[in-house]
Formats: sequence, C-alpha cells, structure tokens
Amino acid sequence: MKKNSFLKGAFILGIAGIIVKILGAFFRIPLGNIIGSEGMGYYQSAYPIYVLLLTISSAGFPAAISKLVSEKIALGDFRGAHRVFKVSFIALIVTGIVTFAVLFFGAEYIVNSIKNPKSYYSMRAISPALLFVPIMAAFRGYFQGRQEMTPTAVSQIIEQFFRVCLGIYLAFLLLPKGKEYASAGASFGASAGAVLGSLFMVFVYLKNRKNINTELKNSVSTNIESVKEIVNKLLLIAVPITIGSAIMPIMNMLDAAIVMRRLQYAGFTYEKANSLYGQLTGMAATLINLPQVLTMALAMSLVPVISNSFAVGNMQKAKKDIKSGVRVALLIGLPASFGLASLSTPIMQMLYPKESSSVGQILLFLSMGVIFLSLIQTLTGILQGMGKAYIPVINLFIGAIFKVIISYTLTALPEFNVKGAAIGTVSAYIIATMLNFYYINKNMNIKFEFKNFVLKPLISVIIMSICVILTYEALFINFGNNISCIVAILIGGAVYFVLLLITKSIREEEILMMPKGQKICKILKKIRLI
Repeated sequence: MKKNSFLKGAFILGIAGIIVKILGAFFRIPLGNIIGSEGMGYYQSAYPIYVLLLTISSAGFPAAISKLVSEKIALGDFRGAHRVFKVSFIALIVTGIVTFAVLFFGAEYIVNSIKNPKSYYSMRAISPALLFVPIMAAFRGYFQGRQEMTPTAVSQIIEQFFRVCLGIYLAFLLLPKGKEYASAGASFGASAGAVLGSLFMVFVYLKNRKNINTELKNSVSTNIESVKEIVNKLLLIAVPITIGSAIMPIMNMLDAAIVMRRLQYAGFTYEKANSLYGQLTGMAATLINLPQVLTMALAMSLVPVISNSFAVGNMQKAKKDIKSGVRVALLIGLPASFGLASLSTPIMQMLYPKESSSVGQILLFLSMGVIFLSLIQTLTGILQGMGKAYIPVINLFIGAIFKVIISYTLTALPEFNVKGAAIGTVSAYIIATMLNFYYINKNMNIKFEFKNFVLKPLISVIIMSICVILTYEALFINFGNNISCIVAILIGGAVYFVLLLITKSIREEEILMMPKGQKICKILKKIRLI
C-alpha cells in the first residue's frame, strides 16, 4: 500500500470515527431529557452487556479480515481474498446468531442477576443488532483489505445516524406506555441502525460485484486454503484485538452488575437505585467522554508519527513527539476537567432541568477523570506507535481490578452511594495512566519537566476556574442558569487560552498538533500572540 493511500484511508476512518463519537455523545442529552434518569437506568443496564457481546462477536474481525485479504490481493490471489471474505461472512453470521440468542433469550436471567428487571425490554430491543453488526464487520474488513475505506466510514455514519434519530423518535413515541418501554425504543435504535448500515454495505458490494468478478477471473492460481486454516488465521489476529477491546465494556458491565446491587444493599429502593445509576452512566459520564473527541484525533495523529520515528531509529524525534503529545493532552484535559468541576451542577441543570442536583454532584466526582482519560487515549496512541499495543490493555485491566474493589466497597455506603462508583472509575483511569507513564519513561528515559508540563497549565486552569465561578455568580441573579452558564464557559475558555499564551505554556508545534491547528496558528500570528 502506498504511504499516501494509507494516510488517506486512516484520515477517512478517523473523521468517520470522530463524527460517530460526536453523534453518540450528544444522543444521550435529548434522550436523558425524554426518559429521565429512571429510563436512562434501564437503557444503561442493557447497553454495556450488548456492547460486551458485540465486542466478543465481531470487534477483532474487520482488522483480521482486512489483513488476510490485503495479503492475498498483494499476491494477485483475488480468489483467495474472496474466499477469506466468504468464510469470514459465514463465521460472523454464526457468532451473531449465538450472541443474539444469549441476549434475547437470556434477557430475563441477566436482568434479574443485575437486580434491574425493568431493563428486560431494552435488552431484548437491542439484541437484533447483534445479528447485523457482525455482517457489517465482514464487509468492512473485506473492503478495508481492498484499500477502500469509504464504505466502512459511510456505513459507520449511517449506522450511528439512524441509531440516534430513530432511538430518540421511538423513545418519545413510547413514553406514554412507560419509561421502560421508552428506553426499549431508544435501544431499538441500535438495531435499526445496524440493519440500515448492513444494507448499505450489501449495496456497495453488489455495486462492485462486476469488478470483483473480473478480478476473480484474472486471479493467479494458488493453493486453496481450507476453511479450518482460514478460521485459525482469523482467530490468531482477531482474538488479541477482541481481548483488548473488551476491557472497557467489561468495566461498564461490572458497573451495571455492581452498582444496582450495592445501592439496594445500602438501603435505596429499586427505583431510586436505578435512577442514580441512570444519572451516573447515562448523564454525567456522557459529559466526561466529550473531550475524548479531541484527544482521539490527537492519538490518531501520534501513532504514524511515532511509528515512523521508531522505524528509522530517530529516537530524539520520537521523544520530542511523545512530550508534545502529552503536553497537548494535558492542555485539553486540564481545562475540561476543572471547567466541568467548577460548573458541575449548573451544567447538569442546563442539560437536564428535570433532574435533581445529585446529578451535578456525580459529575463533580467524575470530572477529575477527564484529565486521566485524555492522557490514557494519548499514551495509548504513543504506545501503539512504539509497537507496544498490548501494554495499555494490560494497564487498563489492572485499573479495572482496582475499580471493582473501590466501587464495590464505596457504593454500599449510603453517604457515597453512586459517587463511590464514580470514584472507582476515576481511580482506574489514574492507575492506568501512571502505569502507561512508567512504561514509556522506563523504555524511552523521557523527563517531563514539572514546571512546563504541570505547573504553568495548572496555574492557568485555576485562574480560569475562578473567572468561570465569578462570572456565573455575577450573571445568575439577572440572567438565570442557562445564559450564565454558557457565558461563563465562553469567558473561561478565552481566559485559559490567553493565559497559556502569556505564560508560554503552549508552543506553535503543539498548536499544530490540535484539530484545525494550522488555522489557529495563522490567526494567532496575525494578532502577534505567537
């Protein structure tokens, strides 16, 4: 594959990934206002289990299929490439049927095990997606192996767009029947999105069928691999990826299992426990994931840059890029974290006006995790570029163990309740971040200067937070919560950015690493701020 072709493909998939993440993040805000924390509790009890089964059934297969298909095509063996696709397609249909059966027919047992029986309808409504997402995975892997990234990108956007739109519409439509049915409607959006995404991939395949047939006729003759050989090769690649991808879904599923049980153990009624769980996972957690859109783009850009430096043995450049990446992650994560903490209750009242102030307190506890979540994504990109993709997986797993212990212990204490689970989540991120830093420093011997990396940005965010709080309080009496909140956020962002430039906490090369970095640099040069 040519370098520009690779970069173009990575760019297309990266943009699609960011669009999908933005759609997914904003989906929960209108949904939360429609079905409330009670409905979000039902939805969030079903969703993590669905994601885990989806990960098991199909997560590693697009990459595995892509690799085997591209290897065959490189040898001119188009028949072999198409055979890989056909075997994969059948195998993924089987895994889809199995995981669908587990979720659909096992829904009653699962909801009773996690002590949330009213999430039964949501679990059944989302289960058909498990039949269709694996089909998409087979097609996506095949086209990616052919160096055609656009079908994958478009299908991802179609799937997410219809999931969001139909999910919100069905939730609104079914609300009069009860919140458990409304949350099931929202869950069914994922099934509908998967069907439409699959239909698009089938359409693309049929449209390209003539070219594919021509390739098959002109294919070089090679030994035909048995089904067993192909499946073994697929599993060899797919299983490690699946294990890595399953860590976060397992963490979320453990939340679903632990939080509801421990809250009820602490003396909360089923309804109150479910509502608190909905506030934690469906409302507050949504906001701490938003900055990931920026750090995801940063991590994507770091992988090829650092990988290239390692390939040519330029360790000095690799160290410089690693330090710049970490600085940018901190410059994004710190203000997001302190900003959410400063306005935790006002922000949640603006987004979810019908909810109690407790959701703001949950966000306050979770907000500290934004810094470490930003660093985890960036450090994962760095370690992938170093060729050590398994390290962040192991470290996140270690963090997950601590999360389970802390969440299990604190959530059962009435004074902590669901905030105990938030502390457990943040603890997992802190531990994973520290372990990732330790590994990078051990292997690269990089010194991160405290003054430039932490002290200057920290002073900037503290001043920013003071300005945000004072602005909000000054405006609140005359303008109310929403306008005061928005103005305070805008002023806080402006103050923070100016302080970074004044203290020289950010350099031109780091601005260039940010999304739209070149445009930002042009503007700053015009007004002589850099």
